[in-house]
Amino acid sequence: MAGRYFDEWKVGDRVAHAITRTVTETDNVLISTLTHNPQPMHLDHDVASQSEFGMPLVNSVFTFGLMIGVSVADTTMGTLVANLGYDSLKFPNPVFIGDTLRSETECIAARPSKSRPNAGIVTWAHRSFNQRGDLVCECTRTALLLKKPQ
Repeated sequence: MAGRYFDEWKVGDRVAHAITRTVTETDNVLISTLTHNPQPMHLDHDVASQSEFGMPLVNSVFTFGLMIGVSVADTTMGTLVANLGYDSLKFPNPVFIGDTLRSETECIAARPSKSRPNAGIVTWAHRSFNQRGDLVCECTRTALLLKKPQ
């Protein structure tokens, strides 16, 4: 088990996730088709070439999913009861095919659960950056985690 129990999180804890990923055109096409998103800015090179970006934008669902996915091993693997919500999701800069993304997580709140004595609620700020250090995705995530077994 790689994730941390509720008791192991403290406000201010930061994790730089080891997994990075260079985004491929296949990633972008797959997430767009899997989610039935026909946006030409993701799929049509000609349309995208006429835009201010001059090339296809990576579907933001992929960017968000990758950011959360790479955090799981360091945060909730084996300790998660339930994800309670995602808030303040933002994409301040575009992601393009060929960008390499890295992510980090910061614990911004932690409190024992009022209804579950064996669990607590943790809130994290997740952030993802491209190879130039530009912030491309951020959100907060709240989850119910098990406490460490006694």
